[in-house]
Amino acid sequence: MVIIHAAPELGEFLQNLRLGGRRIGFVPTMGALHDGHASLIRCAKRETDVVVLSIFVNPTQFNETADFTNYPKTTDADLNLARSEKVDVVFSPQVADVYGDEMRTEPTDYGSLTAAFEGESRPGHFDGVVSVVRRLFNIVRPDVAFFGEKDLQQLAVIRHLAKLEFPELEIFGCSLIRDDDGLALSSRNTRIPRDQRSHALELHKALLEVAEASKSSGSLQAAIDRNLTRLQRNEHIELEYFAAVDSKNFAVLQSEETSNQSFAIVAAVVAGVRLIDNCRL
Repeated sequence: MVIIHAAPELGEFLQNLRLGGRRIGFVPTMGALHDGHASLIRCAKRETDVVVLSIFVNPTQFNETADFTNYPKTTDADLNLARSEKVDVVFSPQVADVYGDEMRTEPTDYGSLTAAFEGESRPGHFDGVVSVVRRLFNIVRPDVAFFGEKDLQQLAVIRHLAKLEFPELEIFGCSLIRDDDGLALSSRNTRIPRDQRSHALELHKALLEVAEASKSSGSLQAAIDRNLTRLQRNEHIELEYFAAVDSKNFAVLQSEETSNQSFAIVAAVVAGVRLIDNCRL
């Protein structure tokens, strides 16, 4: 496994591989790697010839300084996981390697895709996401980039970015990975006190009930309303949103009819930790 810190060095290294006809896969991460990230690496290993894993905690996508400061940094463990999953190249840049002399973002307006839900709850978040992903795509120049469906709205935003600016790049969405008890894997989960985990699991329980209801005509909205009320009444949960949406544009579903693009989504704070989750309907 090769570890590279500077963008020019990475570009030269990958160019030699491209000239040899190698297909480049890219897994961008912010570190604090877990089994969910490992599943992305495995997808990339199956689909491409060379896997590049980036580890970069992007400061521009945090709308709260405390959230950025508290984000876990586990460099040694991350590199060990990368080695065990046979990553070919780890790109671990500094802020200047990604942003140059001026760390700035540009406003991103993809309509409801960037304005609703995560866009509304975290102003400026998608400006930071699009800015850093655009820069990383330009540095790595991958053939395929791999993202998890846990960050479902982010995945949709990045698909739109690629359609507009990187039309030859394939965006590969990988399935959400859960812990044994059903909690969606996240680097933030380590901050949930053990005695509060049951409250975090209420989010998944609500999603499952809506997914089950979606199989029966005329009961989807009732299930959404019922679980929305239940989550709002739980004093251990600070609910931000709970809804059923079309994952292509994140418009709220207007009927009981669903498709393979229909998802129930939720965001909430439990024990001071912000969690997101989703379930296909």
